[in-house]
Amino acid sequence: MELLRLMALAALASQPGVAGGAEIVGNSSVGITEFSVGKFRYLKLSKPFPEEAILHNISSNVTFLIFQIHSQYQNTTISFSKTLLPSTSATGTGKGLVFSLRPEQSMCFWYMETSDAEPVQSVAIPLSYSEGDPVPGGCNLEFDLDIDPNIYLEYDFFETTIRFAPANLGHARGTESPPCDIRTGQDTRWRLWYDVYQYFLPENDLTEEGLLKHLQRMAEVSQVTANAIKVVTLTANDKTSVSFSSLRGQGAIYNVIVWDPFLNTSAAYVPAHTYACSFEAKEGNCSSLGRVSTKVFFTLFALLGFFICFFGHRFWKTELFFIGFIFMGFFFYILITRLTPMKYDVRLILTAVAGSVGGISLVAAWWRFGILMPCMLCVGLVLGFLISSAIFFTPLGNLTIFNNDEVFWVTFSGIAVLIPVILMAGLRILNILACGFVGSYSVVLAVDSYMYTSLSYITLNVLKRALSTHFRSAFTNVPFQTNDFIILAVWGMLAVSGITLQIRRERGRPRFPPHPYKLWKRERERRVTNILDPIYHIPPLRDRLYGRLTQIREFFQKEQPAGERTPLLL
Repeated sequence: MELLRLMALAALASQPGVAGGAEIVGNSSVGITEFSVGKFRYLKLSKPFPEEAILHNISSNVTFLIFQIHSQYQNTTISFSKTLLPSTSATGTGKGLVFSLRPEQSMCFWYMETSDAEPVQSVAIPLSYSEGDPVPGGCNLEFDLDIDPNIYLEYDFFETTIRFAPANLGHARGTESPPCDIRTGQDTRWRLWYDVYQYFLPENDLTEEGLLKHLQRMAEVSQVTANAIKVVTLTANDKTSVSFSSLRGQGAIYNVIVWDPFLNTSAAYVPAHTYACSFEAKEGNCSSLGRVSTKVFFTLFALLGFFICFFGHRFWKTELFFIGFIFMGFFFYILITRLTPMKYDVRLILTAVAGSVGGISLVAAWWRFGILMPCMLCVGLVLGFLISSAIFFTPLGNLTIFNNDEVFWVTFSGIAVLIPVILMAGLRILNILACGFVGSYSVVLAVDSYMYTSLSYITLNVLKRALSTHFRSAFTNVPFQTNDFIILAVWGMLAVSGITLQIRRERGRPRFPPHPYKLWKRERERRVTNILDPIYHIPPLRDRLYGRLTQIREFFQKEQPAGERTPLLL
C-alpha cells in the first residue's frame, strides 16, 4: 500500500504545474487531492474520510508556503501529519499552517479533516513566498504552533477582537530564521509594520456560497489591498490586538498584511471571519436576529415616532410624553444593565415601564407648572444627542484621541448641549426640528429589528460605549450598502416632510399652547360662579360615584316576584 502511495506521488510530481489564481473544483486522484499554488479549491470534508493533499512542482525561489482552509461555521482541521498534535495542526473555521521548505524540495503534502457529524463545505489554497518576504507568525510566543500565521477572533455583543502573533524576517532555504527578541535594531523583526484590513460581506447575506466566494478576495496581498479597507497600521512596538464594534448578523472578514519597509515586501496572514452571532444556537442565532420583544417594543415606538414626526408640535403633550420616554428609558436601561444580571426581555419591559413613567412625569410637570424652558431643554437635548451621535458615527469617531473616555464624553456632551443653546432663540423651530428628526429616526430603529441596517448604530454605538468600558478602543466602522442608502433616503424624506408640514400648518398660530393648569383653574371658577351653566347643576363627584355604585349593586340583585308577599288570613 505504501508503494502505491509513493508511485502516486511520483506520478503527480511528474505533471506540469499550473499557474494563476483561479479556483479549481475537481475530484481527488488515487485518494490524494492535488493543489496548485495560488489556486482555490472547493472541498467537502466528511468525518470518517480525511483528505490528503499534495502540492508539487514548487519553484526553487519559494522559501515557505502557507496552506489555509476556510468554512462558514463548522470546524475543520489542517495538519502536517495524520496524527494530530498541537504543534503541527490547527482547528477552526479559518486556519492555516506555514511549511518551511528544505533545499531542493519541490513537493509537500498535508492532511485535512473535520470532526463534525455533517459534511463541511470548505475552500482551501496554498500560497507561496520567497526569502525576502516576512514570515507571518514567525515570532509566535503565545499560541501552540511554532510558526502561527492565524488570526484569532473573539466576539461578544459589544466588540470583536482579533489577535495575531508577531512576524519574523524572511530567510533562505536551509538557513536558520533570524532571532526574534535578542536585538531591537533595524536588521530584526522590529522594523516590520502591520496593516489591519476589514472587509464586509453584502448585508443580510448569510449564505455559505457568498462567504467562500468573498474569502477568496482576502487571502492574497494584492487582493486584500484592492478590496478591503485598511483600518489601522501597527508597528512592532504595538500590541498585536485590534478591536472592532460587533455587527450582529453582518458578515465581516479580517486580515493582516505584514510589511517590510526596507525590502518593500509583504505577506498576508490567514484571514478570519465572523457574523458576531452563532449559527448553531437554539435562540438568537444568525437566522433569527430580531427577538419578538425587540420587534414589539420598537414597532410601537416607531408608530408613536411617526405620529410625532408629522403632528408633534400640534399635539404638544404627546410629544412631551415621547421625549420623556426617551430620556428616562435610555438612562434607566444603562443603569439596570450595568448593575443587574437581568435577562434582556426583563430589562426591555422595565425600560418600557420606566420610560412611560418619565413621559407621564414630563407631561404632568408641564400641566401643573407650565414652564416652557425646562421642557424645551429636554427636547433640545434629545435632538442634540442624535446629532452628536451622528457626528461620532462618521470616521471622526475613530480618532485615537476619543479612546479616552473623559475626552469622548466631554466632547459628546458639549455637542449635545450646544444644539439647544444655538436654537433656543427660536423655540418653535427647535421643537419642530426635534419632532422631524427624532420621530423619523424611530422608524429606522424599527426597520433594524426586522432586517440589518447600519444606521441603527448611530445611537447603538453610544449605548455600547456607555455600557462597556472596553468599547472605547474599538473601531466603529460599518458597511454602507444599498439597503442603507434606501433607508437613509426614507429617513431624510420623512424628516423633511414632517418638518415642512408642521412649519406650514403652524404658521399664524400661537407658538405654544397656554398653561394647562391655569386654563383648568379659570374654567372651574367660571363654572362655580355661573349658575346658568348646565355644568353648575351637576352633582359633586362623591355623589355621582355613590349613585353609580348603587346602580351596579341593583343590577346584580335578584328580582323579587310581584304580587302578595304575606299569607292570607283564614
